[in-house]
Amino acid sequence: MTCVKRAYRYRFYPTDAQAAELSRTFGCVRKVYNMALAARTEAWARQERVNYNATSAMLTAWKKTEELAYLNEVSSVPLQQALRHLQVAFTNFFGKRAKYPRFKSRKKSRKSAEYTTSAFRFRDGRLTLAKMTDPLDIVWSRSLPEGAKPSTVTVSQDSAGRWFVSMLCEDPGIKPLPATDAAVGIDVGLDHLLTLSTGEKIANPRHERRDRARLALAQRRLAKKDKGSANRAKARRKVAKIHARIADRRRDALHKLTTRLVRENQTLVIEDLTVRNMVKNRTLARAISDASWSEFRGMLEYKAAWYGREVIAVDRFFPSSKLCSHCGTLADKLPLHVRTWTCDCGTTHDRDVNAAKNLLAAGRAVSACGAGVRPQRRTPGGQSATKQETHGATRGVSRL
Repeated sequence: MTCVKRAYRYRFYPTDAQAAELSRTFGCVRKVYNMALAARTEAWARQERVNYNATSAMLTAWKKTEELAYLNEVSSVPLQQALRHLQVAFTNFFGKRAKYPRFKSRKKSRKSAEYTTSAFRFRDGRLTLAKMTDPLDIVWSRSLPEGAKPSTVTVSQDSAGRWFVSMLCEDPGIKPLPATDAAVGIDVGLDHLLTLSTGEKIANPRHERRDRARLALAQRRLAKKDKGSANRAKARRKVAKIHARIADRRRDALHKLTTRLVRENQTLVIEDLTVRNMVKNRTLARAISDASWSEFRGMLEYKAAWYGREVIAVDRFFPSSKLCSHCGTLADKLPLHVRTWTCDCGTTHDRDVNAAKNLLAAGRAVSACGAGVRPQRRTPGGQSATKQETHGATRGVSRL
């Protein structure tokens, strides 16, 4: 079995010279990426195809010009990696997995540079990047796996001004967990972040609401500052720090929650929600974004792949809330404000617990008929695999 590659992210505090060097590198990476994207776009308009090798040759020519001679002042590896990232973006676009690549913005785009093994030295726990004489002052919040050697190093700076280094290396400690018969259906929500088919409800921390007053005050102060002034830059960083604090707390809570669910259950059934469409609801957009359902699903899927678990996504149109988990009767209407309801069979349901039980039963049916993690949107019969199994999957949940 091959080892899983895992990125370890740490915060570091660069010297003034290192910060200046990295800032120049970020700017050069953005410049090369945008120029290569423009060249490929113009070639596409002429019905020509330009690949990575062609853009690499362009980079060599650009460095020889007087106007772009400053590209020689930074390491060439991050510039080449930027071209490789652009190639991946075009590959995803032609594969219809992503939209057309966009130009990087100086103010909005993420500041980052990727170094391969030829552009850094890692010895005795000290990391030194190309064009630098001193190692980075890294805060080792946790140790790397014993004997691990990073294959790539990515340096980044967030909008709050914090510096991070991410080291990709093989982690032999990640191995499949012992198999278990436990399975759980997971229904996401806003009143409660998660409701499990076992009846457990996990509270929604509402991280953004806790700092909403501080955030609103910082944003009001930012709005009063003159554009382009130093005071505006300071006020912007204060707003960014509050956002970073909220995001850090949210990410930490989701990591703990997903790790617990993956360790305890062999099969995890979730609903295939289109969050990007749901946040268009102006009334619920802030609460949905704060719940971070997409990030929860992403963590659940990659951790399940690490530890040999199975994640099943049930079709988003499956009527999990309106379906009686005891007799399989489908209710005509069930508005959102109705949290408990009684079926004609006499069973009283908690809306969220009933939905989680139905998701678990439907997920088992999907697994039995061979559907994948991501539900098929169209099958030869015209319905998704989940819909074909609706009645059999939900009738007699206790027997399943």
